[in-house]
Order: sequence, then structure tokens, then C-alpha cells
Amino acid sequence: MSFRLAVCAETVYGELPLIERVKRIQGQGFEVELWDTRGRDIAALAATGARFSSMTGYFGGSLTDPRSAHEVLASAEKLIPAALELGIERMVVHPAELGEGGRAVRPMHRSTGEMWMAGRSTLERLGVLGEKYGVTFALENLNTVLDHPGIPLARAKDTLALVSAVDHPNARMMLDLYHAQIGEGNLIELIRAALPWVGEIQVADVPGRCEPGTGEINYRAVAAALREAGYTGVVGLEASAAGGAGLEAGDAALAAFRAAFES
Repeated sequence: MSFRLAVCAETVYGELPLIERVKRIQGQGFEVELWDTRGRDIAALAATGARFSSMTGYFGGSLTDPRSAHEVLASAEKLIPAALELGIERMVVHPAELGEGGRAVRPMHRSTGEMWMAGRSTLERLGVLGEKYGVTFALENLNTVLDHPGIPLARAKDTLALVSAVDHPNARMMLDLYHAQIGEGNLIELIRAALPWVGEIQVADVPGRCEPGTGEINYRAVAAALREAGYTGVVGLEASAAGGAGLEAGDAALAAFRAAFES
């Protein structure tokens, strides 16, 4: 049983233009993840022939704020044509609006029932929107300890609760194991609990957010647990290369990622 392996073009081969990064990732047999597609040459990206697994699915508003949730829906709909042109399956959203460096635009360090209800309602509406266009919106868990302080309902147990409460086939979870390790740990039990609602899994090691084998997470054990649970979807490397921005370092990072999930 094998997984579909993808690599985030935003985090490796940083010395190359985006199109060349995509081509290099594709040339090694991986699918490609993207972040914000606004201002990018979508036709040129499509012309690479790469298979794109995911992209950022909104650019305004907060999923959990009833005053700005409509902006999430409106911005998501504006991005759907790019997703369709690229054949993207999942559009990634977050529990609140992210600003520079992934920081919360409006930091909130305590979650409320109103936030929960707004998050559930917005995610439900995203599922309906996704069903209309044939895409899936994937709610990503984040860590608030290091990378994303001030994001409410960001932990994996919270995002899983929202996705499972909505239970719509076009609203799934982007289970990020890097973030989960920092915020919660117990990754294998988390995988077993979340898998019925997972649309895609992202990985990076801790600390450092580099490729598997550079930190404390036993990704071979994670891969074995995924196989045992019957997962055959996408596992995406959203990580920097430990060796730096050079081509050799990027190639080594991708090889380590493949070894962790294919051996």
C-alpha cells in the first residue's frame, strides 16, 4: 500500500523561480503543493504538467469570526478558477486570518462558543461551495506555541472537532503533523482518531521544520501507522531542506522524505 507524495514548492529550492521549482519537484515523481496563487502565472504552472495537490483557499476574513466569515467565503470563491485550472483537489483554510509570518491578524488567546459556532457555520458553507465546484476545503491545524500564536481553535483536536461536526465530504481536515507534534504530540493516536475526516496530511520534523530524519518525530512509525489504518491519500512535505537552499540540499530533503514514507 503506497501513499501519494507531494512537496510544497514554497519551502524548497528557494533559489529557483517558482516554475523551475515545480518542474524539479515533478521531475522527481512528486505532486506539488502551493500557497497563495494570486499574482502567479496560472497558465504557466498548468503547462508544467505537474499534478497539484493543494493550495491556499482564502485570503481574507476569519473562519471563526462571525463579523468577517463572509470574507472567507468570498475570497475562496475568487480563488476557485485558479484551482480548477490547475486541477487542484484541496483548498486549504485556517481557523483565523493569518498575516505576516503566519501571525494572527487579530490575536485571540481564548476560544469562545461564538467562535465555535461561527467556525462550524463557515466550514459548512465552504463544504457546500466546494461541492458546487468539485473541490474540497481542508481546515489545517496549527500550533500556537511557536508559529501561530493567537489563532483560536487551532489545535488538531479543535480542527478535528469542527470538521467532524460539519461532516461534509467537501470539508475535510489538513492534518499537519509538524504542528500537532509541537502543540499536542501523541501523533499515532491522533492519526487513528482523525483519519475518517482527513483530506491530506502534511509533515516536517521537529524542531527546525525540515525533512524527516532531522528531528524527534519517528516518521517511519507514522508511515507504518498510516498503512495499518488504510490511508492511501496524499502526504505532503511542507518543510525546508536542512542543508539550505541549494539544489543538492533540496534533492537530499526530498530523498529523505521518500525514504521515510516508501520504505
